Amino acid sequence: MTALVGQLRGLGGCERPVRLDGHRTEHELNPHTGEIGRILHHVDSAALPAGHLLVRCNNRRATRCAACAEVYRRDTYHLITAGLRGGKGNPETVAEHPRVFATFTAPGFGPVHNRPTDRSGTLHPCRCGTLHDETDDSLGAPLAPATYDYEAAVLWNAHAGMLWRRFSIYLRREVAKRAGLTQRDFPDFARISFAKVAEYQKRGAVHFHAVIRIDGPEGGHSAPPAWATAELLTDAIGAAAAKATVTGPVIDGRAHAFAFGRQLDVRPIRSADFNGSSELTERAVAAYIAKYATKGAEAATETLDRPIKFLAELAYARISDHARRMIRTAWRLGGLKDLAELRLRAWAHMLGFRGHFSTKTRRYSTTLGALRNARAEWRRAQALATLPDGQHPAEHDQEADTTYVLAHWVFAGTGLTRGEEWLSASLAPALGTEGEPTHG
Repeated sequence: MTALVGQLRGLGGCERPVRLDGHRTEHELNPHTGEIGRILHHVDSAALPAGHLLVRCNNRRATRCAACAEVYRRDTYHLITAGLRGGKGNPETVAEHPRVFATFTAPGFGPVHNRPTDRSGTLHPCRCGTLHDETDDSLGAPLAPATYDYEAAVLWNAHAGMLWRRFSIYLRREVAKRAGLTQRDFPDFARISFAKVAEYQKRGAVHFHAVIRIDGPEGGHSAPPAWATAELLTDAIGAAAAKATVTGPVIDGRAHAFAFGRQLDVRPIRSADFNGSSELTERAVAAYIAKYATKGAEAATETLDRPIKFLAELAYARISDHARRMIRTAWRLGGLKDLAELRLRAWAHMLGFRGHFSTKTRRYSTTLGALRNARAEWRRAQALATLPDGQHPAEHDQEADTTYVLAHWVFAGTGLTRGEEWLSASLAPALGTEGEPTHG
């Protein structure tokens, strides 16, 4: 029982771990002759308490695995923070670079139930005449579903990633123009770095939140030029967002083209932490982006959180009528030969969006992979510290010049047995990421 507790504890509360059959063996290896020597360490899945090697599912969706999603959220928080205040390989001087927090919305596809406010922030009744509560299930649903442009809504989601790429190209051009530089000379003076996350609005349309920064030519490690200001960046973002368009398909004689919605919010990010100020702070931005990194369409639109193989599956799905119409539209469009590259049926549960939820430029900050590797090394060190004397691999490494590892693992299923679920639930207060490095 103690050994099983230790194996479950290593999952950190993962609710649907991957079960693997196989083995891993470490041998001595003579680097001069290539001769494989004695076994240093051997692990066989059959000898493990659970009968399998259990590894985390690492699903970023909170609806699928809350524990793994929380790890992903924290990693995203630290990734964003490293690009705002330094750390994880970024210098602290990056906090002095001009940076803004921008929100790009989708265009309209028809009137929906909402909570409109005026410039003073006063809430007004919806077009339907109701003063909706924040938790009202009708929010985001079309006022007239029969005339709502579901086709354009699904195709917008499918082209949103391409539109963002087009915007990023225009943004570099607009910044260069305002600096009096040619596009060819711009990389010698400055670089645009960003990190963004996709979020679904209640109506099921994707929009983007992004931290956008002006760096020197070497990214965060080099100072931006004197002309680089948050005001210049804000102006360039507005111009680039207005120019960015993507030509869509022609369906039944109807041509589609996609651009961002009219609502564009760009605000400078200040360096202060939470201190009672109303300014937009680094910590607030990082927390906001990290929160949406673990949410898919299901969190906002009451849709599915996994792919479907047959449209008939919708008959048993507990989803909103609006989501059902979006999925049916994606499935219908996915059957058109000219739209095969959009893979709309594979991404129907995502209402057509097939892009990454969080992306960044290479030099914005560290990577999620680097954070995962650091955590894996920490876990390995913790596991080795619990081994009895004489079984620590480091002791063998002193005798061997190098090590030859032979491993073979095959998929054996997912999830926990009922007994493992009960035991894992009883350990819940001690599981999760408690005790792990916070990457702070």
